[in-house]
Amino acid sequence: MASRRSTATVLAMAYAALVVYASLYPFDGWRWPTNAAWKDLFIVPWMPWGDEFDLWSNLLGYVPFGLLLAIGRLRSGSRLAVAMGVAVLVPVAFSYGLEVLQTTLPTRHPSLKDLLMNSVGGGIGALLALAMHRLGLVDGWHALRQRWFEREGAGALALLALWPVGLLFPAPAPLGLGQIGGGRLLDAVSAWFEGLPLSEAAREVISPSPATTAAAAAAASVGLSPLAEVLIVALGLLAPCVVAFSVVAPGWRRLAMACGALLLAAIGMTLSTALNFGPRHALAWITPWAGPAVGLAALGVLALAPMPRAVVLGVGLMVLTGLVVGVAQAPADPYFAQSLQAWEQGRFVHFHGLAQWIGWLWPYAAIAWMLSRLAART
Repeated sequence: MASRRSTATVLAMAYAALVVYASLYPFDGWRWPTNAAWKDLFIVPWMPWGDEFDLWSNLLGYVPFGLLLAIGRLRSGSRLAVAMGVAVLVPVAFSYGLEVLQTTLPTRHPSLKDLLMNSVGGGIGALLALAMHRLGLVDGWHALRQRWFEREGAGALALLALWPVGLLFPAPAPLGLGQIGGGRLLDAVSAWFEGLPLSEAAREVISPSPATTAAAAAAASVGLSPLAEVLIVALGLLAPCVVAFSVVAPGWRRLAMACGALLLAAIGMTLSTALNFGPRHALAWITPWAGPAVGLAALGVLALAPMPRAVVLGVGLMVLTGLVVGVAQAPADPYFAQSLQAWEQGRFVHFHGLAQWIGWLWPYAAIAWMLSRLAART
């Protein structure tokens, strides 16, 4: 079998990075354990306590990792035995390394139970991949991909698979991915530059004065204008469409992908609102301006559906840039802080890093991918 780049391999690498974030969050207070020899760091203890939810989340959290590793190796041309070996052993080694690192974090507790559950989860993922391979599903997906997508579309498919996950994290506007960090990022930057000899202008940007902060708060209290909300929602819906169109031939398949994006957007936003504000408010994201925004996005889809890929890439960069700029100007939702606290202090902490980083970085990753495709075409 010829070697090829697999979407599953790209997703496995992204998933590994997110597992690192979830396992080592909040990355604060690193220290050498008191009265511990260096060799003690490599011994993972068996903790007498354990929460059933944590055990199941550790198991289920590694199932996709093993599954993606196995499928990625199979689609890249590896023999079945090699693919299964990688899918079983890499999650074990990966989990062990993270458990060792947790020894140096005061807020995390390494546990042999977690290591075993992670290893079992990776093994289950490998077995699922084996079953899919035996049933012909892996080859069936490859045949479907060849009919629908261009050969070098692994990056776009990975972005499309991650997009619904990013919708789960609270955003300043429906489908408004890309607002990085907010005040927390600014606080971190201020701490990094504290004590450095900076000009007044630079210091005002990094650490705003009380007057500047008060003015920003007053502006945020006004909220988004109807036009700004329509544009952000429309661009947020167009964003996955232009990514898909860049690897799908012009025609009806693009329209089918756009319909799929609309369906995923509705499901993702409904689930996000239910998780953040309760099931009774699951449809609160459907504002009076959602309909016009969908209509505007539909016009963009119809205009781009017959266009060549080079045009789609150019327009896509404008769509993604407009989304990032619009979201950057949007004030945070008044319930954002309360929702964020629920994510970070409740059981959502297990999914906090996954959804947060995808929600923050997805548009920038899409821009980088589109720029790489444009560069490859020149």
